[in-house]
Amino acid sequence: MRGRSLKTRLLTTGSIVLILALGLTGVGLTILFERHVERRVSLELDTYITQIASRLSFSSTGLPRLGGKLADPRFEKIYSGLYWQINNETAGRAEHSRSLWDTRLSLPNDSPSLGKVHAHTINGPQNTVLLVHERRLRFKSPKGGQVARLIVAIDMTELDKMSADFTAEVAIALFGLGVFLLLAGWMQILIGLGPLSLIQKSIALIRSGAASRMNANLPKEVAPLVVEVNNLLAAQEKAILKAKHRAGDLAHGFKTPLTALRSDIRRLRSKGEHELANDLDATSMLMQRQIDRELTKARIRDLQNMPSMKIRPVIDSIIATVARTPDGEKKQFQIDCRCHIEIKVDSDDLTDILGNLIENAVKHATKKVLVRVRCTDQLIKVDVEDDGEGIESSLLDRVQKRGVRLDRSIAGSGLGLAIVSDILDIYGETLALDRSPLGGLKAHFQISLFANK
Repeated sequence: MRGRSLKTRLLTTGSIVLILALGLTGVGLTILFERHVERRVSLELDTYITQIASRLSFSSTGLPRLGGKLADPRFEKIYSGLYWQINNETAGRAEHSRSLWDTRLSLPNDSPSLGKVHAHTINGPQNTVLLVHERRLRFKSPKGGQVARLIVAIDMTELDKMSADFTAEVAIALFGLGVFLLLAGWMQILIGLGPLSLIQKSIALIRSGAASRMNANLPKEVAPLVVEVNNLLAAQEKAILKAKHRAGDLAHGFKTPLTALRSDIRRLRSKGEHELANDLDATSMLMQRQIDRELTKARIRDLQNMPSMKIRPVIDSIIATVARTPDGEKKQFQIDCRCHIEIKVDSDDLTDILGNLIENAVKHATKKVLVRVRCTDQLIKVDVEDDGEGIESSLLDRVQKRGVRLDRSIAGSGLGLAIVSDILDIYGETLALDRSPLGGLKAHFQISLFANK
């Protein structure tokens, strides 16, 4: 049961308990009914004995006679299942109901006390089993006192049939009750676990940036959980804010040395030392990119208050910058952007993604770099392609690892594609690499128009 949902576990447990309870109820009701029927039949048999005793008389020879017929017509119907018999122990004579016809009731060979009713189970006519009540009484007669056994018997098949009919009806009733209780239990579980769904929705809103705190308007049983989660969110925001400030201080501390380094690079170029200047320029760019990436990770993203933006101006700005670099001024850029919908995404994130992919394409392209943008109802899809030599299929996964450079002849840090993958991972997306129809590498990614982080 460990892998099942909470609803399933509760319903399964409740169903087992309900089945056991209804089963025990059915057995208990059947037993009570059988006891009630036995008491009712016993009372009826005792009543017949009383009626026989009140009408009993004896002939001069000691033959017992019953004055008139008993009210129940079954005593007159042959083998009806209801019988009486009178045994005169004093005269050794007997009399019986017409329903016994040519058979007699054989009682145990005992001598019950006078006046007390005794019950037996004996074999009856036609292989039946009879419930017998008997009573020994002393009567006055012309020949003096007579002791007689008054016997009334009923076929237990009728009692068994009544019990079976009752059991069947109770089973149907309990089945209907069980179905109703299961449905009621399922509704109770749905209503009872409803707050968990609200908690899930609240967390989803927080994750998407539509809310900053969980809804506290929940039942008191889960309210402490909501309070603790909200306190955790507050502590996390405070920690992130501190990290942002520390990252800002770090970036500010590196700003002056990087500015001085770029000045030295310009002086080296002016002296004709281009190779050394390019190496230092690549190193400074690497340092700046790493600082920017750490700042990106430390940023507090607030999608609820984040303004929407279009992707085309970002692409134009990046290409305008890259086109002024030594590698970019030799390349032809083609932009195929058929998406003019505003997307709710962090501008620095989008700049980092597109900047790294376009710079990577420029470094490896022969002449041409293509940026293609498409939109669907929910996604913005971007392809960045070049016409360079491309990458073998077996190496596509490797180049996304941090610090991996397949071509050491080209300046770079090996962090570009890894940084792109890191940022896309924050948005729940991945970077896909493939061979471009232009001959080089095709980098593809997509982001939800609502940027559900």
